[in-house]
Amino acid sequence: MTTLIDPRLDLLKSWLSTLSEKYHLHIDSLCPASSDASFRRYFRIDTDTGTLIIMDAPPVHEDCKPFIQIANKLSAIGLNCPKILEQNLTDGILILNDLGNQTYYQRLQSPIEDKELQTIYRDAIAAMVTMQKVDASDLPAYDAERLMTELTVFPEWYINHYHQMTLSDDEKNQLASIFNLLVEHNTKQAKVFVHRDYHSPNLMLCDPNLHGTNPGIIDFQDALLGPISYDVVSLVMDARTTWEEPQQLDWAIRYWEMAKAQELPVPADFADFHVDYEFMGLQRNLRILGVFARLALRDNKKHYLNHMPRMNTYVRQVANRYNSFKPLVRLLDKLDNVETKVGYTF
Repeated sequence: MTTLIDPRLDLLKSWLSTLSEKYHLHIDSLCPASSDASFRRYFRIDTDTGTLIIMDAPPVHEDCKPFIQIANKLSAIGLNCPKILEQNLTDGILILNDLGNQTYYQRLQSPIEDKELQTIYRDAIAAMVTMQKVDASDLPAYDAERLMTELTVFPEWYINHYHQMTLSDDEKNQLASIFNLLVEHNTKQAKVFVHRDYHSPNLMLCDPNLHGTNPGIIDFQDALLGPISYDVVSLVMDARTTWEEPQQLDWAIRYWEMAKAQELPVPADFADFHVDYEFMGLQRNLRILGVFARLALRDNKKHYLNHMPRMNTYVRQVANRYNSFKPLVRLLDKLDNVETKVGYTF
């Protein structure tokens, strides 16, 4: 039997042993809590009074400082996010308080009554509105260059690698025009704090008596100053959980009403916000199709393939509504071997 060598795990245990007495740590209880699409890993460890979370972020790949910076911003405005109890930036290790062991995504894998669903999602929307009031002026800008660069993963990984298809010059030009339209529209939106992955896997379902107010917000270290509709899209067009359009609209309207009440810079008319939100959704979901294809093919994380039909549906939902995106619909039909129907108008 082969024993896997994990130098990082030995490093974690060695450093934690120096804090064992302070936090009454049970070193042998250290076990995986979760991982994500990056090089970060999370472990849970028992103490005499409960559990703590250990973040393992190898410095050669990850930087803990943005996580600490954003955690402090969110905590200062009253949001529930991990509190940093100890930090070892040299080795890339943080000790955090535990926000529980159930994410929104995990809760949704079991039957849930609509009353509970609406309650926890309204909690998430309210927290998002508060989060958008955080001072993000010192964060990197989610600007036109970054938005355009992110879109390149769609043709490279979703079209070329996943579908193994090469676009014609006309198709490349049409796709470039669509990208330009999306980026131009989305960069005109008001700019606020953007979490970037504000969706069910990154929202902890918290018992207020044990872990603080619901939801607990995690995985925020890539936050930017960007378009105000971005996090709404993340929540209601969730990459891991399918929400039908009526539910998407209900939550989007509730967000818009809360945002207006808090004097956030959303459009005065919901119809205008809805267009912003849809253009941002199309932008984000095209990128995610490319990212998921890359994770599956390059990084051998095949489970991401399970989510791609959902993202395709979200993309089509928006693209079918606007004439400007009809070339994209035709391209998707070609990729998916969908027979194009020709209609005649008299």
